[in-house]
Amino acid sequence: MEKYRSKATILSILSMGLGQIYNRQFMKGIVFLLVEAWGVLYFSGSLGRALWGITTLGEVPRNLSKRIEGDHSIFILVQSLITLLFLALFIIAYIMNVRDAYKTAQKREQGQQPNNFKQSVRYMLDYKFAQAFLTLPTIGVLFFTIMPILFMIMLAFTNYSAPNHMPPAKLVDWVGFQTFKDLLSLKTWSHTFFGVLTWTIIWAILSTVTTYLGGLLVALLINQQGIKFKGMWRTILVIPYAIPQLISLLVMRNMFNGQFGPINQYLGYFGLGGLPWLTDPFWAKVTVIVVNMWVGIPVSMILIMGILTTIPKDMYEAAEIDGANGYQKFRIITLPMILFSTAPTLIMQFAGNINNFNAIYLLTNGNPVVGDYQYAGATDLLVTWLYKLTLDQNKYNMASAVGIIIFLIIASFSIYNYRRTKSFKEEDMIQ
Repeated sequence: MEKYRSKATILSILSMGLGQIYNRQFMKGIVFLLVEAWGVLYFSGSLGRALWGITTLGEVPRNLSKRIEGDHSIFILVQSLITLLFLALFIIAYIMNVRDAYKTAQKREQGQQPNNFKQSVRYMLDYKFAQAFLTLPTIGVLFFTIMPILFMIMLAFTNYSAPNHMPPAKLVDWVGFQTFKDLLSLKTWSHTFFGVLTWTIIWAILSTVTTYLGGLLVALLINQQGIKFKGMWRTILVIPYAIPQLISLLVMRNMFNGQFGPINQYLGYFGLGGLPWLTDPFWAKVTVIVVNMWVGIPVSMILIMGILTTIPKDMYEAAEIDGANGYQKFRIITLPMILFSTAPTLIMQFAGNINNFNAIYLLTNGNPVVGDYQYAGATDLLVTWLYKLTLDQNKYNMASAVGIIIFLIIASFSIYNYRRTKSFKEEDMIQ
């Protein structure tokens, strides 16, 4: 009785829709045939060029004196990538066609009547609506999210950079891991990379710890019994978070700017000399950390205050009966409960601070300049350095390599630490 399955499978492999037609699902078979007809028509004119383009990235540079338009390597790479993604979708549809024909034939062998087109549509709406509804968003994510990521990754393995390899006047070539080798071993680049990487890690740790501990301290103080006007204190402290960050950071940049900035003027009133807040490498780093605390503490404060309201009062009462003092209640009850609930958020904040573009770029623009750095300043993070490499210097291959390294750092840190948190372990045990 396996003859239905074998025939339907073979026919669906030979051509999309033939297996469905064999199973007497004529409308579904016609739909699959139309999909294959579109695929044959589209790929017959584009697949060969896509394979050529992604392999060679073009062969003829532009020469206006000889009226040769030439090949644009980046356009060719993007078009080839789009064609290959469509090919992946077509292959998935082909596999679905074979599986559908096989399962329908299996039902026929069991004596069941195959669904007609109306019944198939009804079945999809009743039982597969979520999958069908998510198909278009998934395709959108594929072409507008995944494709740019793939494009960025591929650029890291080319020599696409100014001034020697900018199409269409010049062609772009595949260079393998040469960009990564230059970034990590070539002195002019490696010195900048490891310097910026070191500051990025220091910044991420300090900015995360200071805002978290500051928010914890403020939340505990406001939550204390006997504190009056709690609503007023919460409102005042949350104002820096409520104001758009763009405005806050630009205002802070002006306040700390120069010898005659408001901050240095206030210090002068008390007989203190002005400090080079944004012009000295050390003080510029101190400034961005302090300003980030001002912006970030309200976020941690709101989060922790919400957790404090969920801790049962009877736990504190039981601790008092056992003779625990205030510090012991905080260490044994309050802190573990807060850390349990906020550990995943803390990890996300750390990952976010590694890519905290606004705080650095709007406040210092990555400056002050460091003489032996390649297009980077003393406060530049990897992400702001990447921005400068891309938009200011057109070093697209180097910027792509930096982007890949940022992703590897954040992904490995986040996954490793999140899996070690108690909240993740207990969730895993519940499942």
